[in-house]
Amino acid sequence: MSDTEQPPAPATVEDKRVVSSAEADLTKYKTAADIIHGVTKKLIELAVEGAKVIDLCVEGDKLIEAGTAGVYNKSVKGVKVSKGLAFPTSISVNNAVAHFSPLASDPQSEQVLAKDDVVKIQLGAQIDGFASISAETIIVGATAASPATGRRADVVKAAWHAAELAMRTIKVGNKNWNVTEAIGNIAGTWGCKPVEGMLSCQQTQNVIDGKKRIILNPSEGQKRDFETATFAEGEVYGMDVLISSGEDGKARIEDTRTTIYQRDSTITYQLKMKNSRAVFSEVQKKAGAFPFNIRSLEDEKRSRMGLQEAVQHSLVKPYEVVYTPAGTFVAGFHFTVALLPNGPSLITHPPIWYKPELVKTDKELEDEELKATLARNLRESKKSKKKKAKTDGDEAKEE
Repeated sequence: MSDTEQPPAPATVEDKRVVSSAEADLTKYKTAADIIHGVTKKLIELAVEGAKVIDLCVEGDKLIEAGTAGVYNKSVKGVKVSKGLAFPTSISVNNAVAHFSPLASDPQSEQVLAKDDVVKIQLGAQIDGFASISAETIIVGATAASPATGRRADVVKAAWHAAELAMRTIKVGNKNWNVTEAIGNIAGTWGCKPVEGMLSCQQTQNVIDGKKRIILNPSEGQKRDFETATFAEGEVYGMDVLISSGEDGKARIEDTRTTIYQRDSTITYQLKMKNSRAVFSEVQKKAGAFPFNIRSLEDEKRSRMGLQEAVQHSLVKPYEVVYTPAGTFVAGFHFTVALLPNGPSLITHPPIWYKPELVKTDKELEDEELKATLARNLRESKKSKKKKAKTDGDEAKEE
């Protein structure tokens, strides 16, 4: 330090308050994660041959609401803590990529699960705007004695490994393209591809689609236009890993009606129709900044009509249901991770259903570097850090 430099100012009371606030926020994330873990566990128990998809979606949302209703009930400065769904329960089967959560009036509301179906369960909860979203994949009827095989097993194993690798690649100093590349490489081990153009985003309070983003299997145009981002300490990410057994990972919209939408708080527009304004007001009151299912609104028919104008002017964005080609399968895992001073911390719980003995594949990971990365703990222990520092110091002395 030179003579002209001033010593750093001592920590103020406000500094301590900020640290305390960060810890409180993390607790809210983790409380929401505990709730969705319990709900996911229940849904996996219910996701058996013959179960109706709509019943699982309705039950999931009901359980999330019940779980969040039991926590953080003390008002803060006279204001109630907002809480509830951060993402409506969706049950997407086989080649449906995500966001399938039908209404009773939809033609596909009668869909039931069948043996060997590849089922993606996604849901999220939020406490005070801090959202934990999770997804995992199960194969109906698979057991250790009778494991899933073929392309179903390949895609689930590829997705699980890709998620594990993504957790270890989202770290301070790395770039979003590091994650894109890592997921693409490891999925190829099982002859699979990430679903084209799928996005994962930075999260903050009341925001699950922040500016820093990660893209899977981008097209040439997406590569050219997508913004590079560097991960930084203190950030939270929701990572959505979606892997297809198809040869190119391409997906398209079919005839499934969209039921999940989200208000875009960055857009302002004065809706012209009275019904549109009423529906939009209901959305703001019930869902706030988070995705919602039309099922949660008072009048389904009126809501569908009212949302049309809001979607047209980008006040509300649709979560469309897209599909990979018939005969292919999509597996997905979604996790929420925080980049803390001591290293990455998984906020959501590890998958409940997945175990290596439930999926039997002909292919296994052989890349030694990737295997070493996957064998590493998500966060280095203090002992490991000291050992690494000592090794680096010894090497420096030798030089």
